[in-house]
Amino acid sequence: MGCGRVGAGLAKELETAGHTVSVIDQNREAFRRLGPDFKGRTITGVGFDRDILLEAGIDNAGAFAAVSNGDNSNILAARVARESYNVTNVVARIYDPERAEIYQRLGIPTVATVLWTTDQMIRRLTPEGSRSEWRDASGTIQLCEISLHKAWFGKPVLLIEEATNARVAFITRLGEGLIPNSHTVLQEGDLVHVSLLESERVMIDEILTREPEVN
Repeated sequence: MGCGRVGAGLAKELETAGHTVSVIDQNREAFRRLGPDFKGRTITGVGFDRDILLEAGIDNAGAFAAVSNGDNSNILAARVARESYNVTNVVARIYDPERAEIYQRLGIPTVATVLWTTDQMIRRLTPEGSRSEWRDASGTIQLCEISLHKAWFGKPVLLIEEATNARVAFITRLGEGLIPNSHTVLQEGDLVHVSLLESERVMIDEILTREPEVN
């Protein structure tokens, strides 16, 4: 639902990946963003209207993305898709970070545009401490990009796991993702992403922003 730049981009990428895609938007002109090669369905209407959703094929859908420019419309459409039609994979784009967190805790996956952008900008300006990139619906577990004391570089990744209860999920190195193994050594410039318990985040930050204790 929503054929702005994000919606059109999602639709084209999903179709390229071999999926069958339907796009809903209130403005017929918005479908021009899909380009002449788009083979999916385009439906003009309100994305939380059940007749419109049925026309788009919601009863056979494996996934639904609500990416219009309205928070209320996105959440309502996402709830209808999940609760009325049992769509397995549902996500809503939300501009209000506080509202996004509420719906996330209610089990509606959200992408908070403003929160993500602000967080990523601050991360590059003030790289101290950890920055949350994802959390589960309960808020218990988080995936965070962490800041390391420079003395950690040159040390094995396993040292992070030995010093904390965190697990290194992946590393971004020279712009590419890397899943570490027991032989991976941290390099200067690495962006390290760990999964951790929210209750231990402060403690883990304190450990990783000082020199490692090597026995």
